[in-house]
Amino acid sequence: MTETQQATETVLDLFDALRSRDTDRAMSLLDNRIVWHNVGLPKVRGRANVGKFMAMLAKPAFGFDVIVHNIAADGNVVLTERTDVLIWRRLRIEFWVCGTFELRDGRIAVWRDYFDTVDFLKGVVRASFRVVVGR
Repeated sequence: MTETQQATETVLDLFDALRSRDTDRAMSLLDNRIVWHNVGLPKVRGRANVGKFMAMLAKPAFGFDVIVHNIAADGNVVLTERTDVLIWRRLRIEFWVCGTFELRDGRIAVWRDYFDTVDFLKGVVRASFRVVVGR
């Protein structure tokens, strides 16, 4: 397997681990010094700090899903276009995300996501409407 293929598989494995609430597997894919940056929000530094957020998504009332629309890689850098789904009880907030993942020694060292705040807020409104009308 080439470096590019391995990097792509690692990112897809991370999404699968988060989707299935397998926090231990997700954490094993992260570099100790990971920087997770949702652009526009403060950076989260270090595996332990990122793990706190992942542990929250693994709780029964919360969840995560993802639909990867496009994925491309060059060496240890992987780019994604995707729809992320944040779940809280019956609320499923769907919004568009573009992400950049940089790997070091086979682990994700930088995870940078770009998303439109207005699109996220539209997702909250759509999700709330679906809960109210029962869809």
